[in-house]
Amino acid sequence: MNLIKKYFPELTETQVEQIAQLESLYGEWNQKVNVISRKDIQNLYEHHVLHSLGIAKVIRFTPGSKVMDLGTGGGFPGIPLAILMPDVEFHLVDSVGKKVKVAETVAKNIGLTNVTCSHCRAEDIKAEYDFIVSRAVMPFVDLMKCGRKNISKKQRNSLPNGFVVLKGGDLRAEMSSMKNLCTEWELSDWFTEDYFKEKKVVHVCVKN
Repeated sequence: MNLIKKYFPELTETQVEQIAQLESLYGEWNQKVNVISRKDIQNLYEHHVLHSLGIAKVIRFTPGSKVMDLGTGGGFPGIPLAILMPDVEFHLVDSVGKKVKVAETVAKNIGLTNVTCSHCRAEDIKAEYDFIVSRAVMPFVDLMKCGRKNISKKQRNSLPNGFVVLKGGDLRAEMSSMKNLCTEWELSDWFTEDYFKEKKVVHVCVKN
């Protein structure tokens, strides 16, 4: 928890309390549904919560923005971002029902009113969003095929509408076909922990 406050000292008391509750909630749920590696649950705040919040170092979505978390699993990056940005609507989507149940229950238990959850495939989502966020659930090309239709044409944020994705490693080959549409940031520029070496935030602009 101190790690989160180190990098986000502006958190309100409510936000600190919500983030603090995540440890016990995910610890309990992870005994039933493997949403986080059993070996990694002890690193919840560094590897999952702070990693998710890396997106907020690149963009703070304008109040009223609509964001879909595609392939959310147990709620990452959507739930940490929803805590940090309570005036933004987050729609958490995953094709695995039991993981969606975890995300939905966690969001409800910590009092998030800006989160909705859906058990479905991305292809079934018809609504439009300013951005789609994700944590490396699939290659960019496949991600864009799934979600491009859902990106709104109305612009209201500092970055053009599109995808904001957490990725790792060498992305040159994966990004080569869309290099003019991509901007990449190193999370190690903000977070000093070894875990964030080679971890990145990538924005892909969608031109509709």
